[in-house]
Amino acid sequence: MKILTVVGARPQFIKAGILSQELQKYKSIQEIIIHTGQHYNSNMSDIFFKEMGIKRADYHLGVGGKRHGEMIGDMIKGIEKIIIKEKPNIILLYGDTNSTLAGALVASKLHIPIAHIEAGLRSFNIKMAEEINRILTDRVSRWLFCPTKRAMENLEREGFKNFNCKIIESGDIMYDGTLLYKRYAKKPKSIEIKENFILCTIHRAENTDSAERLIDIFQALQEIAEEIQIILPLHPRTEKIIKYLNIDIKNITLIEPIGYLQMLWLLQKSRLVITDSGGLQKEAFFLKKRCITLRDETEWIELIDEGVNILTGADRENILNGYREILNRELKFNRNLYGRGDASKIIVEELLNG
Repeated sequence: MKILTVVGARPQFIKAGILSQELQKYKSIQEIIIHTGQHYNSNMSDIFFKEMGIKRADYHLGVGGKRHGEMIGDMIKGIEKIIIKEKPNIILLYGDTNSTLAGALVASKLHIPIAHIEAGLRSFNIKMAEEINRILTDRVSRWLFCPTKRAMENLEREGFKNFNCKIIESGDIMYDGTLLYKRYAKKPKSIEIKENFILCTIHRAENTDSAERLIDIFQALQEIAEEIQIILPLHPRTEKIIKYLNIDIKNITLIEPIGYLQMLWLLQKSRLVITDSGGLQKEAFFLKKRCITLRDETEWIELIDEGVNILTGADRENILNGYREILNRELKFNRNLYGRGDASKIIVEELLNG
């Protein structure tokens, strides 16, 4: 069996690395990896292959740094040529990026069965590029591997039981990764870290593309940083816009993008997470950390229901109020929301069974 995996963004490298280790246990499986280049900064892509022992990509399309339409178009052309050449039995896709959508469109047109990992997630905000990508990818996939019960319910509500597909509650593959790699976490170099600090990430287009939202976010962060250190690995796009808008960031500890193992170290040592990332919300829960999410909605609604995550949007007062509230909540992190840490095994067994 030949499986072709398409990856292009930071979280996908991690997930692909985790699942690749399970695939390598089977001599009957050959995996071909396409790296689209969606994240083209070396600290945001190459470093993950090095740190996690993932085999180098067999193909690199190098299409990062472009607008959505041009990027997806170039991905489609490149992926199509490779599929025609390699003739895979299955296309393996992760999450909700442009790379995911491009792989789904090409595979569906060429009638190659698609396995979608992290299927069924919904923010219910169709303006989000990720929401469009995940909905369209789900619709053309044969295997829909859902990380949560809520994701299963979303697909059932949308009528997927009437489609030619198989819906599987696999658990979350990122939970597998956190359990596996947290023991190898390592401190980032050349950073002065205080005993208590907040780990922060900001990269979502809904925040970075809005001057009003981004300014409000950083005004709140500046006030919080007067009380406690905020460490912010700075996404290249966010850095560019901060400079353009001349946003005040003097109180915040800015660092370059870091590898997964370094991020895990910071996460384990942090007191609180403030983010607009989807994946980091879950990883905070895995490592029993409180979280503030700088978005108006989240696909990980069970974290909100559990009380370990607060949605604040980008409003300055909401962020400050959320910061004070989350630190005073009595919380438990003992509920099993994302499986048992064996999602990789479940996924591979399902693919082998057809």
